[in-house]
Amino acid sequence: MRFLFVLILLAGAGVGVIYPWAMSNFSGQEIGTWRVYEQGRFKPLTVPLAARDAPVRVLVDLTARAERIVSQQRTVLTLTAASNGRTVLASTLQFNHSDNPRQASPQLPDKIFRDAAGVIATVSPGPYIFTVGPGDADDIPMRAVDLILRSGVGEIDSRARPVGFSLMAIGLIGFLLTLRSGRGRPENPNSQPPPPRWGRG
Repeated sequence: MRFLFVLILLAGAGVGVIYPWAMSNFSGQEIGTWRVYEQGRFKPLTVPLAARDAPVRVLVDLTARAERIVSQQRTVLTLTAASNGRTVLASTLQFNHSDNPRQASPQLPDKIFRDAAGVIATVSPGPYIFTVGPGDADDIPMRAVDLILRSGVGEIDSRARPVGFSLMAIGLIGFLLTLRSGRGRPENPNSQPPPPRWGRG
């Protein structure tokens, strides 16, 4: 029974955590990566997109000299995407859920934090202007900011996270209950070998 609850817990982690993360970071094909902040300056980026690229997922990598980003619900970066003078995507980025950042280089203490800005579901052929700017969290030691575009990405099922977290809760509670019930079960006196007898007979 304990093994069953462990399987339920692992299945919940796969559905609620691993599946959305894999869909956000690896589904589709990468269009390109561009540096939009360096040496204290932000610069707008113009990328031509085609209708076949849709949907396009927009990701942002923040390189900072920090072990984790603690923004206290403040905005670290803002991002807008516009086409033909019309804003098609506006997002605020906090990066505070990146618990496992990548190492920028073995020789440097900088870490790379990733956040998803959103998805451009429908693409009209033509140039798209991406503008990244600072938010109200001005105490983040930023080194660089990169914009990543992925085309043809899969949509994350909105039911995945609630179902996954529910399975994780069921598996964890069931596992803890089996530990507790197994610990409180009285010992069977017949399961122990009889004590040795001394003397004749």
